[in-house]
Amino acid sequence: MADKNFYYLGTLTKPFGLKGELCAFFDVDDCERYLDLDAVFIETDGEMLPFMVENLQYRGNNQFVVKLQDVDINNVREFVQTELYLPLDRLPKLSGNRFYFHEVIGFKVIDNRLGEIGTCKDFMELANNPLMQVDHDGAEILIPASQQFVTTVDRENKVLYVDTPDGLVDLYLNR
Repeated sequence: MADKNFYYLGTLTKPFGLKGELCAFFDVDDCERYLDLDAVFIETDGEMLPFMVENLQYRGNNQFVVKLQDVDINNVREFVQTELYLPLDRLPKLSGNRFYFHEVIGFKVIDNRLGEIGTCKDFMELANNPLMQVDHDGAEILIPASQQFVTTVDRENKVLYVDTPDGLVDLYLNR
Protein backbone atom coordinates (compact mmCIF):
# COMPACT_ATOMS: atom_id res chain seq x y z
CA MET A 1 0.00 0.00 0.00
CA ALA A 2 1.32 3.40 -0.95
CA ASP A 3 -0.33 5.64 1.68
CA LYS A 4 0.29 5.17 5.41
CA ASN A 5 -2.68 7.45 6.20
CA PHE A 6 -5.07 4.62 5.33
CA TYR A 7 -5.75 1.20 6.76
CA TYR A 8 -6.84 -1.99 5.05
CA LEU A 9 -10.59 -2.58 5.43
CA GLY A 10 -11.18 -5.62 3.24
CA THR A 11 -11.48 -6.98 -0.27
CA LEU A 12 -14.12 -7.02 -2.99
CA THR A 13 -14.39 -10.74 -3.69
CA LYS A 14 -16.86 -11.34 -6.53
CA PRO A 15 -19.77 -9.81 -8.46
CA PHE A 16 -23.24 -10.07 -6.91
CA GLY A 17 -26.44 -9.87 -8.91
CA LEU A 18 -27.06 -7.85 -12.06
CA LYS A 19 -26.85 -4.26 -10.75
CA GLY A 20 -23.07 -3.90 -10.45
CA GLU A 21 -22.95 -4.93 -6.81
CA LEU A 22 -20.02 -6.78 -5.31
CA CYS A 23 -19.49 -9.18 -2.42
CA ALA A 24 -16.95 -7.87 0.05
CA PHE A 25 -15.08 -9.32 3.00
CA PHE A 26 -14.25 -6.80 5.75
CA ASP A 27 -11.24 -7.80 7.86
CA VAL A 28 -12.52 -6.15 11.05
CA ASP A 29 -13.49 -7.12 14.58
CA ASP A 30 -16.80 -5.24 14.73
CA CYS A 31 -18.77 -5.16 11.47
CA GLU A 32 -21.52 -3.03 13.05
CA ARG A 33 -19.15 -0.04 13.05
CA TYR A 34 -19.04 -0.05 9.25
CA LEU A 35 -22.75 -0.15 8.38
CA ASP A 36 -22.86 3.60 7.76
CA LEU A 37 -19.95 3.83 5.30
CA ASP A 38 -20.43 6.58 2.77
CA ALA A 39 -17.15 6.00 0.92
CA VAL A 40 -14.24 3.58 0.62
CA PHE A 41 -10.84 4.11 -0.96
CA ILE A 42 -9.18 2.03 -3.64
CA GLU A 43 -5.52 2.34 -4.54
CA THR A 44 -5.10 3.09 -8.23
CA ASP A 45 -1.72 3.93 -9.76
CA GLY A 46 -0.28 4.66 -6.30
CA GLU A 47 -3.10 7.02 -5.30
CA MET A 48 -6.03 6.45 -2.96
CA LEU A 49 -9.22 7.23 -4.87
CA PRO A 50 -12.57 7.57 -3.09
CA PHE A 51 -15.57 5.56 -4.25
CA MET A 52 -18.95 6.57 -2.88
CA VAL A 53 -21.01 3.76 -1.34
CA GLU A 54 -24.56 3.76 -2.71
CA ASN A 55 -25.71 0.75 -0.72
CA LEU A 56 -24.19 -1.60 1.85
CA GLN A 57 -25.80 -4.74 3.26
CA TYR A 58 -24.28 -6.87 6.00
CA ARG A 59 -24.70 -10.61 5.33
CA GLY A 60 -22.97 -12.01 8.45
CA ASN A 61 -19.51 -13.50 9.00
CA ASN A 62 -17.77 -10.29 7.89
CA GLN A 63 -19.48 -10.58 4.45
CA PHE A 64 -21.13 -7.58 2.83
CA VAL A 65 -22.82 -6.74 -0.45
CA VAL A 66 -21.76 -3.30 -1.62
CA LYS A 67 -22.86 -1.05 -4.47
CA LEU A 68 -20.26 1.56 -5.39
CA GLN A 69 -21.08 4.65 -7.41
CA ASP A 70 -19.82 4.45 -11.01
CA VAL A 71 -19.58 0.64 -10.88
CA ASP A 72 -22.17 -1.14 -12.99
CA ILE A 73 -22.72 -4.50 -14.64
CA ASN A 74 -20.37 -3.49 -17.49
CA ASN A 75 -17.29 -2.83 -15.35
CA VAL A 76 -17.96 -4.76 -12.12
CA ARG A 77 -15.43 -7.52 -12.94
CA GLU A 78 -12.61 -4.95 -12.97
CA PHE A 79 -13.12 -4.52 -9.22
CA VAL A 80 -12.96 -8.20 -8.20
CA GLN A 81 -10.07 -8.86 -5.76
CA THR A 82 -9.63 -5.12 -5.19
CA GLU A 83 -8.57 -4.07 -1.71
CA LEU A 84 -10.60 -1.46 0.17
CA TYR A 85 -9.12 1.14 2.52
CA LEU A 86 -10.33 3.80 4.95
CA PRO A 87 -8.55 6.82 6.48
CA LEU A 88 -6.82 6.14 9.80
CA ASP A 89 -9.09 8.64 11.57
CA ARG A 90 -11.96 6.14 11.14
CA LEU A 91 -10.29 3.72 13.57
CA PRO A 92 -11.71 3.78 17.09
CA LYS A 93 -9.29 5.03 19.76
CA LEU A 94 -7.78 2.22 21.81
CA SER A 95 -6.75 2.54 25.41
CA GLY A 96 -4.88 0.50 27.97
CA ASN A 97 -2.59 -2.13 26.52
CA ARG A 98 -4.47 -2.52 23.25
CA PHE A 99 -2.81 -0.79 20.29
CA TYR A 100 -2.73 -0.54 16.54
CA PHE A 101 0.57 -1.49 15.00
CA HIS A 102 0.96 1.82 13.15
CA GLU A 103 0.54 3.88 16.34
CA VAL A 104 3.49 2.36 18.23
CA ILE A 105 6.10 2.45 15.47
CA GLY A 106 8.94 4.58 16.82
CA PHE A 107 8.15 3.74 20.46
CA LYS A 108 11.04 2.79 22.72
CA VAL A 109 10.91 -0.91 23.72
CA ILE A 110 11.88 -1.75 27.29
CA ASP A 111 12.12 -5.32 28.55
CA ASN A 112 11.07 -5.88 32.18
CA ARG A 113 14.34 -7.73 32.93
CA LEU A 114 16.85 -6.43 30.37
CA GLY A 115 15.95 -2.75 30.21
CA GLU A 116 15.86 -0.80 26.96
CA ILE A 117 16.33 -3.12 23.98
CA GLY A 118 15.58 -0.80 21.08
CA THR A 119 12.92 0.95 19.03
CA CYS A 120 9.80 -0.55 17.45
CA LYS A 121 10.36 -0.14 13.72
CA ASP A 122 7.54 -2.24 12.19
CA PHE A 123 5.45 -5.40 12.43
CA MET A 124 5.41 -8.62 10.44
CA GLU A 125 1.88 -9.91 10.16
CA LEU A 126 2.06 -13.68 10.17
CA ALA A 127 -1.11 -15.77 10.45
CA ASN A 128 -2.32 -15.43 14.05
CA ASN A 129 1.19 -14.52 15.23
CA PRO A 130 2.24 -10.94 14.43
CA LEU A 131 5.82 -10.09 15.31
CA MET A 132 7.14 -6.72 16.45
CA GLN A 133 10.39 -5.77 14.70
CA VAL A 134 12.67 -4.00 17.18
CA ASP A 135 15.82 -2.19 16.03
CA HIS A 136 18.72 -2.63 18.48
CA ASP A 137 21.62 -0.61 17.05
CA GLY A 138 21.05 -2.07 13.58
CA ALA A 139 20.27 -5.61 14.75
CA GLU A 140 16.69 -6.81 14.42
CA ILE A 141 14.89 -8.46 17.33
CA LEU A 142 11.52 -10.12 16.70
CA ILE A 143 9.05 -10.23 19.59
CA PRO A 144 5.55 -11.74 19.42
CA ALA A 145 3.08 -8.84 19.47
CA SER A 146 0.63 -10.38 21.92
CA GLN A 147 -0.60 -9.24 25.33
CA GLN A 148 1.42 -12.08 26.81
CA PHE A 149 4.66 -10.31 25.78
CA VAL A 150 3.66 -6.64 25.43
CA THR A 151 2.73 -5.87 29.02
CA THR A 152 2.25 -2.09 29.04
CA VAL A 153 1.67 0.58 26.39
CA ASP A 154 2.73 4.04 27.61
CA ARG A 155 1.39 6.32 24.90
CA GLU A 156 2.31 9.51 26.74
CA ASN A 157 6.03 8.61 26.90
CA LYS A 158 6.01 6.51 23.71
CA VAL A 159 7.24 3.35 25.42
CA LEU A 160 6.29 -0.31 25.03
CA TYR A 161 7.12 -2.51 28.01
CA VAL A 162 7.68 -6.14 27.11
CA ASP A 163 8.32 -9.33 29.04
CA THR A 164 10.34 -11.54 26.70
CA PRO A 165 11.10 -15.20 27.41
CA ASP A 166 14.58 -15.95 28.76
CA GLY A 167 17.09 -16.10 25.92
CA LEU A 168 14.91 -14.58 23.18
CA VAL A 169 16.72 -11.24 22.97
CA ASP A 170 20.11 -12.93 23.41
CA LEU A 171 19.31 -15.15 20.42
CA TYR A 172 19.20 -12.09 18.14
CA LEU A 173 22.16 -10.30 19.70
CA ASN A 174 24.48 -13.34 19.72
CA ARG A 175 25.18 -13.01 23.44
